[in-house]
Amino acid sequence: MNGNDIVIVSATRTAIGKFGGQFATTSAIELGTTVAKAAIQKANLSHEQIDTVIFGNVLQAGLGQNPARQVGLGAGLNHASTAVTVNEVCGSGLKAIISAAQVLRLGDAKIVLAGGMENMSLAPHLLQQRFAPKNGPVTLVDSLFNDGLTDAYSQDAMGITAENIVEKYGFTREEQDAFAVASQQKAAKAQAEGRFASEITPVAVFNRKTKSDDLKVTDEFIRPNTNLESLAGLKPSFKKDGTVTAGNASGINDGAACVIMTTREYATELGLPILATLKGYAEAGVDPSIMGIGPVPAIQKLVARTRIPLEKVDVFELNEAFAAQSMAVIKDLKIPTEKVNPFGGAIALGHPIGASGTRIVVTLINALDQLDGKIGVASLCVGGGMGVAIAIEREK
Repeated sequence: MNGNDIVIVSATRTAIGKFGGQFATTSAIELGTTVAKAAIQKANLSHEQIDTVIFGNVLQAGLGQNPARQVGLGAGLNHASTAVTVNEVCGSGLKAIISAAQVLRLGDAKIVLAGGMENMSLAPHLLQQRFAPKNGPVTLVDSLFNDGLTDAYSQDAMGITAENIVEKYGFTREEQDAFAVASQQKAAKAQAEGRFASEITPVAVFNRKTKSDDLKVTDEFIRPNTNLESLAGLKPSFKKDGTVTAGNASGINDGAACVIMTTREYATELGLPILATLKGYAEAGVDPSIMGIGPVPAIQKLVARTRIPLEKVDVFELNEAFAAQSMAVIKDLKIPTEKVNPFGGAIALGHPIGASGTRIVVTLINALDQLDGKIGVASLCVGGGMGVAIAIEREK
C-alpha cells in the first residue's frame, strides 16, 4: 500500500430494467444522474469536491451534448467541474474507470466520478439523410442495432460473432443452455438472499395511475424458472441452423452504475471509506468476427502487468454477452467455474451496454465483500474486436 494507490471509495448501481420494462420512460441521463447523486452521498462528499466526471454511454443519439456533463451538473456538481463521455461499446463503463485512474495518476484531478449508463429501450430510429429525396420512401435506421449491436465491419449482428465462436470451439447448444441456466439460478438465488440490496440505488419512476413516484430497486430481467427444457424450445436467433438463442445470450436492457475514485493519500486525508484498490488494467484487440474472446488477451496482459496469477483471484466478474463467448474465455484461461460470476451474469441480470463495465465492478466489490475474497478481476468483450479488464483488491 502507498499513497499513490488508486482507490474506489463509493460504488452503486441502479436495478437493471428489461427492454420496455421499468425504465422504459427513464432516460439514460436520469439513470446516470441518480447513481451519481447516490455515490456522492454514500461517500459523504460535497459536490464541490468532485473534479471531473467520466461516464460511458453508447447510444447517444438524441441525448443532447456530452451526456456525462449532463450527469455531472444534474448531480449538483459546480460549473468548474469537467466531464467527458466515453464510447467503447460494451467496455465503455470499464473504460471510464480506467480513464479515471489515468487522470488521477497524472494529477489532473483529485476525485473522479466514473460510471456508465444506457437506456436501450429509448434508443431512437434515425433518418440517414438530412437532405432526403423529394420522392419515394425514406429508410429509418434503428440506432439500437446500428450503433450498439451490429459489427461495423461485416454488418453482422453480434450474435453471429458468438456463432463464429461456437464453430471455433465446438460448443453444443446443450452446453450453452446449461451455462445460461446456471447464470439464471445464481442470479435468482442471490436476489432471493438479498445479495444485491447493498449495491442498488432506488430509481424514482413516475406512475401515471397513482400520480406518484414508484421506487424501482429490483433487477427485473432475471428469470428464476429458467430450465434446460424451456431453453431447448427456443429457436436460434441469428442463424437458421445456429445454437445462439435469446435464452443463452444477454438481454437488451436499461441501467446505470457509478463509482468514485481518488488516491489512497487523499482518501485518508479526507477520511473516506476505501472499498477497493485498483491493481491494474489492460486492453487488447482481437479479430472482430470473434470479438467475444477479447477478455482472454486482455486478462493475460493484465496478469503480466500486475504479476497477480489467476490462481490468486478469488472472484471473476466476466460479462456474459453470450454463453458461448463466456465459455471460450473460461476455457482458454482455465478459470474454475465456481469463481466466475457467483451472483449470476448478464445472461440473467441483463446487459445495458454502456453501463455494464461499471456494473460488473460494483457487483465485484460487493461479491468480494460478501464472500470474504481479496482479489477480483472484471472483464468484458467489446464489439469491434477488443477486450478490457481490471484487477482490484478489496480493502479489509
